[in-house]
Amino acid sequence: MAIHLTAAMRVIATGMTSVIRYVFTLTTTLIITKRAACWSLFIMALTGLSASSFAVFAADTASSHFAANSNSNSNLNSNSGSSEAIKSDVSHTQAPISKTIVTTIQQTWQLNLLKEALRRSDSGYQVQQMSTQMNQKRKVEEAMAGTVDVFWSMTSKELEETVLPVRIPLFKGLLGNRLLIIRKADETRFAKVKTMADFRQLKAGQNRYWPDATILEANGLPVVTSYQYTNLYPMLEGGRFDYLALGAQEIGEELASHPDPALKVDSHILLQYRSPAYFFVSPKRPELAAAILAGLESMVSDGSFDEMFNRELKIEQLYREAKFEQRVIIRLDTPDLSPLTPIERKELWLDLFSMQGAK
Repeated sequence: MAIHLTAAMRVIATGMTSVIRYVFTLTTTLIITKRAACWSLFIMALTGLSASSFAVFAADTASSHFAANSNSNSNLNSNSGSSEAIKSDVSHTQAPISKTIVTTIQQTWQLNLLKEALRRSDSGYQVQQMSTQMNQKRKVEEAMAGTVDVFWSMTSKELEETVLPVRIPLFKGLLGNRLLIIRKADETRFAKVKTMADFRQLKAGQNRYWPDATILEANGLPVVTSYQYTNLYPMLEGGRFDYLALGAQEIGEELASHPDPALKVDSHILLQYRSPAYFFVSPKRPELAAAILAGLESMVSDGSFDEMFNRELKIEQLYREAKFEQRVIIRLDTPDLSPLTPIERKELWLDLFSMQGAK
């Protein structure tokens, strides 16, 4: 037990490679649920949680684990050789770390970012893409089973408690700045919206599996949902709801992939709420979550994250075309947002949340 507590307390004093090694040694002695929780909180530590908080957690977790198993492991706790016995046990139970990563990620930006982050932390990783299309619920299930190692998603409290979040916003908050696909015939109707009360007269369409549906409902907005994303476009044209809100960086491409002469992108409203998207990792691959985080932090530190982000998402062109500052901004609360969201790290976000918008 002593060696595990020492490892936990030494986290802040070692380099990244040593940190991962020490925490991996600690977690291999824990039951699966506590192992996932320990790794998750380790990742929190690297993104803002104080080192002392992590050390206390590690010590508490180790203590409770060994206390719960005191009958079967009493020989480990009753003599001076207990530390050696634990080390011997770890050496026999530690599984080799796979360098193959299975992911559902298909999009160019997210996939390129993942590969670069992994290259920064460990060039030995090989990314394997799954061709099977999955909804959000299925991705989580496959990650829990270990069939999928990493996927990306807009975050939610439930998601962060189920799989391992890597808390670096992939779109720097852009995903929470939503433009609207509307019927062309309703353009004048949307142009009259000035306040939240006006906006509440309009009905949203959403995928039931997306966290956005819960956010809109929590803010008192009427929502019609579908379990199939592709169904939303004919539902919008058919008048089942009035708008479909998508991230500013994706809306043009999405509408082009579902062409309909009756639909267009609204030019008047910006729907805004804090909804970061992260890489999410299977609880069975905590070392992968740590590697991705280390790579992303390296990119943020040397400016290559922003350089790649601006280039691949064509941010200057997007700002020009979207005219964010000329829109009426409808701001929503995100009641389910984790307190561990790194909002205070200004370098991780675009400046859109400080805009005043049109009056």
